[in-house]
Amino acid sequence: MPGIVIVGVQWGDEGKGKATDLLASRTDYVVKFNGGNNAGHTVVVGDEKYALHLLPSGILTKGVVPVIGNGVVIDIDVLFEELDALEARGVDVSKLRISSNAHVITSYHRTLDKVTERFLGKRSIGTTGRGIGPTYADKVNRLGIRVQDLFDESILRQKIEGALDTKNHMLTKIYNRRAVTVDEVYDDLTRHVERLRPMVGDTALELHNALEDGKNVVFEAGQAMMLDIDYGTYPFVTSSTTTSAGAAAGSGVAPAKLDRIVGVVKAYTTRVGSGPFPTELFDEWGDTLRNNGGEFGTTTGRPRRTGWYDAVITRYASRINGLTDIVLTKLDVLTGIEQIPVCVAYDVDGKRFDEMPLSQSDFHHAQPVYEMLPGWSEDISGARTFDDLPANAQAYVRFLEECSGSRISAIGVGADRDAIVQVHDLI
Repeated sequence: MPGIVIVGVQWGDEGKGKATDLLASRTDYVVKFNGGNNAGHTVVVGDEKYALHLLPSGILTKGVVPVIGNGVVIDIDVLFEELDALEARGVDVSKLRISSNAHVITSYHRTLDKVTERFLGKRSIGTTGRGIGPTYADKVNRLGIRVQDLFDESILRQKIEGALDTKNHMLTKIYNRRAVTVDEVYDDLTRHVERLRPMVGDTALELHNALEDGKNVVFEAGQAMMLDIDYGTYPFVTSSTTTSAGAAAGSGVAPAKLDRIVGVVKAYTTRVGSGPFPTELFDEWGDTLRNNGGEFGTTTGRPRRTGWYDAVITRYASRINGLTDIVLTKLDVLTGIEQIPVCVAYDVDGKRFDEMPLSQSDFHHAQPVYEMLPGWSEDISGARTFDDLPANAQAYVRFLEECSGSRISAIGVGADRDAIVQVHDLI
């Protein structure tokens, strides 16, 4: 049975939660393998809307085992706030499993994230200030605190002391902030330790056994391809691996177990934070896409930057991730637009680029080369088969498929859970 990876193709917020939820009823495990609470999935179930930040979206489906893998960084307070909020709405969260190797976000990570961004000024990255980057930095620098450390007082205190040896110098001497004590960090991290304990285990082994037993496992990426630490618009990226390769490293499952790679892409493009964005719109069309698409951050609430569909980055993502399928979301947002531009290439100082430019500088200066497609005015929210779509909407989807490097297997036509056109089965 398959291991299915779901990744974002653009700069995030493509609707990966909807894609995961589409599979969840036929899935046994859903795994979050990277990122932290700096990203959000919005899932609509009937009349209920759920905004998830740290938890895998599969937690909303009865019978599915949600897993937080070793590649995730965890804010313990946020974890239990989110669990409590779901329980209050009648969601069963008892099956949650958490890797003992996942790293933990501390109060000093959050502080350093915020003060560093302010210190950078115009050179700031546009982080959410939730401590994600500093936690990954400590992980790489071997100064991190893992979930398993929370259950050993001696080791935990030693690790906090080691981290604060340098962190307090930075906070007091560079950023003019007060020093942090070992006790306050220790107390903060261990407040929920007994409640956390039964959730923690060797999730890599559990997932391996599940796949060996013929179970379906979905691996759910946070953020998206263009925010990947290696292949995104560096340095305006996140601090983890957001590609399909990260599913193996961030969960402990062998790459050979990953059978399907599903890329999720909007019918237009958005991003948050700083960094280049070739198709970005600064006119009334940008406002139209933002308002009609509800383009405001699930986690931060801040308005997203909006632009037309960019086939260049979709081809790039298809190649890097090895996409087998694409889920196209929010096609309904384009309803009523008479002519819809699609970026098929870039112009950089008179030179055409059909693929991603080699340098960040060229990408920053890239101007979109558009092809115009006729739009449609019919309401498509009730469509459930491809033939239900208006002819021009069908032609738009086919054009995107032709120039994006992978087949389009599902199309989102509204916010509701079942507002989707299935073209090819994802399992």
